Amino acid sequence: LTKADVIVVLSGGPDRTAWGINLFQDGWAPQILFVGAARDKTGPSNAAAMRQTALTAGVSETAIFTEETSANTLENAQFSKKILDQIGTKKIILVTSPYHQRRAYETFKQVYGKDPLEIINSPSGYSAWNARAWWEKPGSTDITVSEVLKLLWARLTGEFS
Repeated sequence: LTKADVIVVLSGGPDRTAWGINLFQDGWAPQILFVGAARDKTGPSNAAAMRQTALTAGVSETAIFTEETSANTLENAQFSKKILDQIGTKKIILVTSPYHQRRAYETFKQVYGKDPLEIINSPSGYSAWNARAWWEKPGSTDITVSEVLKLLWARLTGEFS
Protein backbone atom coordinates (compact mmCIF):
# COMPACT_ATOMS: atom_id res chain seq x y z
CA LEU A 1 0.00 0.00 0.00
CA THR A 2 1.26 3.45 -0.90
CA LYS A 3 -0.27 6.90 -0.59
CA ALA A 4 -2.64 7.96 -3.35
CA ASP A 5 -4.79 10.88 -4.47
CA VAL A 6 -8.14 9.21 -3.83
CA ILE A 7 -9.51 6.08 -2.16
CA VAL A 8 -12.23 4.60 -4.39
CA VAL A 9 -14.69 2.40 -2.50
CA LEU A 10 -17.06 0.23 -4.56
CA SER A 11 -20.43 -0.49 -2.97
CA GLY A 12 -21.26 -3.99 -1.94
CA GLY A 13 -21.22 -4.21 1.82
CA PRO A 14 -20.34 -2.50 5.07
CA ASP A 15 -16.93 -4.18 5.18
CA ARG A 16 -15.83 -2.23 2.08
CA THR A 17 -17.09 1.02 3.55
CA ALA A 18 -15.33 0.47 6.87
CA TRP A 19 -12.08 -0.51 5.15
CA GLY A 20 -12.12 2.59 2.95
CA ILE A 21 -12.87 4.89 5.87
CA ASN A 22 -10.06 3.35 7.91
CA LEU A 23 -7.60 3.82 5.04
CA PHE A 24 -8.70 7.47 4.79
CA GLN A 25 -8.39 8.03 8.54
CA ASP A 26 -4.94 6.43 8.49
CA GLY A 27 -3.86 9.05 5.94
CA TRP A 28 -3.44 6.95 2.79
CA ALA A 29 -5.25 9.56 0.66
CA PRO A 30 -6.76 13.03 1.23
CA GLN A 31 -10.01 12.22 -0.61
CA ILE A 32 -12.45 9.34 -0.79
CA LEU A 33 -14.93 8.44 -3.54
CA PHE A 34 -17.90 6.20 -2.73
CA VAL A 35 -19.36 4.47 -5.77
CA GLY A 36 -22.67 2.75 -6.47
CA ALA A 37 -26.40 3.06 -7.03
CA ALA A 38 -29.03 1.59 -4.76
CA ARG A 39 -30.64 -1.75 -5.51
CA ASP A 40 -33.79 -0.41 -3.88
CA LYS A 41 -34.55 2.68 -5.95
CA THR A 42 -36.91 4.04 -3.26
CA GLY A 43 -34.05 4.75 -0.87
CA PRO A 44 -30.69 6.49 -0.96
CA SER A 45 -27.93 5.23 -3.22
CA ASN A 46 -25.28 2.93 -1.78
CA ALA A 47 -22.77 5.74 -2.31
CA ALA A 48 -24.93 8.15 -0.31
CA ALA A 49 -25.28 5.61 2.50
CA MET A 50 -21.49 5.07 2.54
CA ARG A 51 -21.00 8.84 2.59
CA GLN A 52 -23.26 9.12 5.63
CA THR A 53 -21.28 6.39 7.39
CA ALA A 54 -18.07 8.29 6.67
CA LEU A 55 -19.50 11.56 7.95
CA THR A 56 -20.63 9.81 11.14
CA ALA A 57 -17.08 8.45 11.50
CA GLY A 58 -15.72 11.99 11.33
CA VAL A 59 -14.60 12.23 7.71
CA SER A 60 -14.82 15.82 6.47
CA GLU A 61 -17.61 16.52 4.00
CA THR A 62 -15.10 18.30 1.73
CA ALA A 63 -13.02 15.11 1.40
CA ILE A 64 -15.92 12.98 0.14
CA PHE A 65 -17.09 12.47 -3.44
CA THR A 66 -19.95 10.21 -4.50
CA GLU A 67 -20.95 8.49 -7.72
CA GLU A 68 -24.53 7.36 -7.27
CA THR A 69 -25.71 5.90 -10.58
CA SER A 70 -23.45 2.95 -11.46
CA ALA A 71 -25.13 -0.46 -11.18
CA ASN A 72 -22.25 -2.85 -11.98
CA THR A 73 -18.47 -3.03 -11.99
CA LEU A 74 -18.08 -1.68 -15.52
CA GLU A 75 -20.28 1.31 -14.72
CA ASN A 76 -18.40 1.77 -11.43
CA ALA A 77 -15.22 2.26 -13.45
CA GLN A 78 -16.79 4.32 -16.25
CA PHE A 79 -18.69 6.73 -14.03
CA SER A 80 -15.85 7.02 -11.50
CA LYS A 81 -13.47 7.92 -14.32
CA LYS A 82 -15.46 11.08 -15.04
CA ILE A 83 -15.11 12.26 -11.44
CA LEU A 84 -11.48 11.18 -11.09
CA ASP A 85 -10.53 12.91 -14.34
CA GLN A 86 -12.26 16.12 -13.25
CA ILE A 87 -10.19 16.31 -10.07
CA GLY A 88 -6.94 15.35 -11.79
CA THR A 89 -6.41 11.99 -10.13
CA LYS A 90 -3.24 10.11 -11.03
CA LYS A 91 -3.26 7.38 -8.38
CA ILE A 92 -6.07 5.58 -6.54
CA ILE A 93 -6.45 2.97 -3.86
CA LEU A 94 -9.22 0.66 -5.07
CA VAL A 95 -11.31 -0.93 -2.30
CA THR A 96 -13.71 -3.80 -2.81
CA SER A 97 -14.15 -7.32 -1.43
CA PRO A 98 -11.24 -9.74 -1.83
CA TYR A 99 -13.18 -12.00 -4.23
CA HIS A 100 -14.04 -8.99 -6.43
CA GLN A 101 -10.68 -7.20 -6.34
CA ARG A 102 -9.10 -8.78 -9.42
CA ARG A 103 -12.07 -8.18 -11.70
CA ALA A 104 -12.57 -4.64 -10.41
CA TYR A 105 -8.88 -3.89 -11.05
CA GLU A 106 -9.02 -5.36 -14.56
CA THR A 107 -12.21 -3.42 -15.32
CA PHE A 108 -10.73 -0.10 -14.18
CA LYS A 109 -7.61 -0.80 -16.27
CA GLN A 110 -9.80 -1.54 -19.31
CA VAL A 111 -11.83 1.65 -18.87
CA TYR A 112 -8.74 3.81 -18.43
CA GLY A 113 -6.99 2.21 -21.41
CA LYS A 114 -3.94 4.30 -22.23
CA ASP A 115 -4.89 7.11 -19.85
CA PRO A 116 -2.44 7.10 -16.97
CA LEU A 117 -3.95 5.96 -13.69
CA GLU A 118 -2.02 4.00 -11.11
CA ILE A 119 -4.27 1.60 -9.24
CA ILE A 120 -3.28 0.24 -5.85
CA ASN A 121 -5.43 -2.69 -4.74
CA SER A 122 -6.60 -2.85 -1.14
CA PRO A 123 -9.23 -5.55 -0.63
CA SER A 124 -11.30 -5.23 2.52
CA GLY A 125 -9.66 -6.93 5.44
CA TYR A 126 -13.05 -7.21 7.12
CA SER A 127 -14.63 -9.47 4.51
CA ALA A 128 -16.03 -12.83 5.62
CA TRP A 129 -14.83 -14.38 2.32
CA ASN A 130 -11.67 -16.44 2.74
CA ALA A 131 -9.32 -17.14 -0.17
CA ARG A 132 -7.94 -20.22 1.57
CA ALA A 133 -11.34 -21.77 2.29
CA TRP A 134 -13.85 -20.31 -0.15
CA TRP A 135 -15.24 -23.75 -0.97
CA GLU A 136 -16.33 -24.40 2.62
CA LYS A 137 -19.41 -22.14 2.46
CA PRO A 138 -22.04 -22.40 -0.30
CA GLY A 139 -22.34 -18.59 -0.60
CA SER A 140 -18.58 -18.21 -0.91
CA THR A 141 -18.43 -20.97 -3.49
CA ASP A 142 -21.13 -19.34 -5.61
CA ILE A 143 -19.56 -15.91 -5.55
CA THR A 144 -16.07 -17.26 -6.26
CA VAL A 145 -17.22 -19.27 -9.26
CA SER A 146 -19.23 -16.29 -10.51
CA GLU A 147 -16.21 -13.97 -10.28
CA VAL A 148 -13.94 -16.45 -12.07
CA LEU A 149 -16.46 -16.88 -14.88
CA LYS A 150 -16.93 -13.11 -15.26
CA LEU A 151 -13.18 -12.56 -15.38
CA LEU A 152 -12.71 -15.35 -17.94
CA TRP A 153 -15.54 -13.93 -20.05
CA ALA A 154 -13.93 -10.49 -19.98
CA ARG A 155 -10.55 -11.90 -20.98
CA LEU A 156 -11.99 -14.00 -23.81
CA THR A 157 -14.39 -11.43 -25.23
CA GLY A 158 -13.08 -8.08 -24.01
CA GLU A 159 -16.56 -7.43 -22.56
CA PHE A 160 -16.46 -6.32 -18.96
CA SER A 161 -19.53 -6.09 -16.73
